[in-house]
Amino acid sequence: MISLFDMFKIGIGPSSSHTMGPMVAAGLFLDEVRQHHHLQHIKRIQVDLYGSLASTGKGHATDTACILGLLGFKAHSIDTNHVDDYLAPVLNDQQLLLNNEHLIRFEYDQDIVWHPQNSLPFHPNGLSFTTSDNQGNEFSQTYYSIGGGFVTTEDASAEADDVAITSDSHVPYPFKNGNELLALCEAHQMSISDIMLANEMSIRDKDTIYNYLDEVWEVMQQCVKNGCKGKGVLPGGLKVKRRAKDIYQQLLDELESPQKVTDKLMAMDWVDLYALAVNEENANGGRVVTAPTNGAAGIIPAVLHYYRDFFPNYSLQGVREFLLTAAAIGTIIKQNASISGAEVGCQGEVGSACSMAAAGLAHLLGLSPSQCTNAAEIGIEHNLGLTCDPIGGLVQIPCIERNAMGAVKAINAARLASRGDGEHHVSLDKAIATMKATGADMMDKYKETAMGGLAVHAYNPQQAGTDASRIEVVEVGVGYPQC
Repeated sequence: MISLFDMFKIGIGPSSSHTMGPMVAAGLFLDEVRQHHHLQHIKRIQVDLYGSLASTGKGHATDTACILGLLGFKAHSIDTNHVDDYLAPVLNDQQLLLNNEHLIRFEYDQDIVWHPQNSLPFHPNGLSFTTSDNQGNEFSQTYYSIGGGFVTTEDASAEADDVAITSDSHVPYPFKNGNELLALCEAHQMSISDIMLANEMSIRDKDTIYNYLDEVWEVMQQCVKNGCKGKGVLPGGLKVKRRAKDIYQQLLDELESPQKVTDKLMAMDWVDLYALAVNEENANGGRVVTAPTNGAAGIIPAVLHYYRDFFPNYSLQGVREFLLTAAAIGTIIKQNASISGAEVGCQGEVGSACSMAAAGLAHLLGLSPSQCTNAAEIGIEHNLGLTCDPIGGLVQIPCIERNAMGAVKAINAARLASRGDGEHHVSLDKAIATMKATGADMMDKYKETAMGGLAVHAYNPQQAGTDASRIEVVEVGVGYPQC
């Protein structure tokens, strides 16, 4: 089983699979090097990027993420406001302070090798690190960034961190699919949130769990605040204008208008804003929460903000239960299909996030476990076939608006489920299986390679150069959306 600590990771934009994952992999490699060699003996490191990591790596900052990881930075703790400062000695002076303790020469053009036409067999997101010492000895390891910041090796001997629940025998209520989860809920008269919390408590205490969930929620809220104050255009060359700040001001102004206040759909405008704000921050290389990925990071925060600002019974405990419920659905999707756009297209990212958010909101609406999984199924079913075709390989178009659409769809899925009894012609498990099969049938050009769809038909190569990955930090202030 998978822990909520893995489903919701605090990290850096713009991509969990192409930015956070490679940074984690670099850290894992440093750990392995220390087991085989002394860092002081290392003379050179080469990074090889394969498949989707190479095809869209420049737009996703995969190259700089690897460098940051080799410098010793961690995705969950790096100060995103100083990324350029950390990278400057490497990119400008060819000097890399390995793990912040051993200086080596690192020549970007030679030591990062791109293989866009060569995918490794285990997963489209493969990368390898190779060291050479003064005697010419080499040590190499290959990793796979499998979505959501998860990293593994082909034999699964490497783990991204040590917080995952790794054995069903250690949890009181093991489940691998939706049917098993519902059976547990019925047998023990527990909610999905209760089941997930009990399993988490088998390896850590409740205070630790709640403190982490509270931190996740705080980072999500801060991300929205920053997004609502961000100015200028997003990095990468497409010159995509940040819109959240202007929309936020428009909505504040409209709150003073009696005509606008009576608009019964105005809440959806705020939901759109929340999602746009998060994903503009993500595209800008800011601090975000994988939910379950960076590319889909705006959907769950947007729906939670909808709960915060439009529900009279909002509470911090409600947020915790929402996240626990959403995490349970996310673990089922990850175990039985994928949350990786490079593996199954955007249906695995936005579709999964929509499904998770729908179930979480359904729980807050007081719906039964079967109605919650019905909401999750609706969220998956109506994102089936969604392609991942980012223009210029950047997590901007259509990714940012797609989160807004996914958030609204999640709310509607929960509301639809509230009008039923939990029974549905298509079960959650069947929808997930269909997503996996659809992803297998989907052509690679629609799976985060920037070789098909909007990435081809709406791309002007004169707008975005090959150095689209350089993260430029836009100054942001602090504000707060009010309703």
